[in-house]
Amino acid sequence: MVFRYLLSTVLVVQLPALTFSAEYLNGIKWEKPAIVDPGKSDAAPPADATVLFDGTSLDNWKNGENWSIEDGAMIAGKGVVTSKAEFGDCQIHIEWSAPLPVKGSGQGRGNSGIFMMGTYEMQVLDSYDNETYFDGQAAAIYKQTPPMVNAMRKPGEWNSYDIIWTAPRFNDDGSLKSPAYITALHNGVLVLNHFELKGDTPFHRPPQYNKHAATGPITLQDHGNPVRFRNIWVRPFATVQGEQVRPPYILDGDKETPVVVGD
Repeated sequence: MVFRYLLSTVLVVQLPALTFSAEYLNGIKWEKPAIVDPGKSDAAPPADATVLFDGTSLDNWKNGENWSIEDGAMIAGKGVVTSKAEFGDCQIHIEWSAPLPVKGSGQGRGNSGIFMMGTYEMQVLDSYDNETYFDGQAAAIYKQTPPMVNAMRKPGEWNSYDIIWTAPRFNDDGSLKSPAYITALHNGVLVLNHFELKGDTPFHRPPQYNKHAATGPITLQDHGNPVRFRNIWVRPFATVQGEQVRPPYILDGDKETPVVVGD
């Protein structure tokens, strides 16, 4: 009986609401964030996206005449296709499917690639029950890092990549100012987390950075396999801007107390 009484007493105890009379203000005047219609689903292009392929035309791609469209998907053909639009920092959505029937193994099975700025490859490969070198499987940054997990769907099913790309910056003399970074989800699963690229992604030599323009195209690789792609869109982004109009302070009524950096 004593235990039951104590338990019921504990259950009805309520903590008082926390109240604060003072407020921290950082002294930054922020730019108002733009309003963007996000689309009807997470896969649909937001209002500010550049749609590179909507299932109807390859007009947005150089060499598009050498690829084909079937059932709303573009199918890898002869030679790479490169977007006519160019991008720097951007968000990329792309869906792809490894071909059926399954043919080949390792790097010979459902191989393609997505090249940011035409230079930095995120691998496309049928990695469902198909082992190869880990930094060459699906969602790897080719020859630099494997994905954190293998989130591949079965051949013939659709995969999605959602990529956050931070472009490299170069000094006037051609030296590297800041490297490229990538965060990516494969079928909604985090596979790359702010990975710092070591440079480009060739097969035959170590990666290196070579100065290029601040923007570049999206390139899809032809590796001899009829990989399908659909619903491709890209939206550039920029870091939100703010101006430090005064030092940080605590506001308590009419009283302002400066905040010393490091406190």
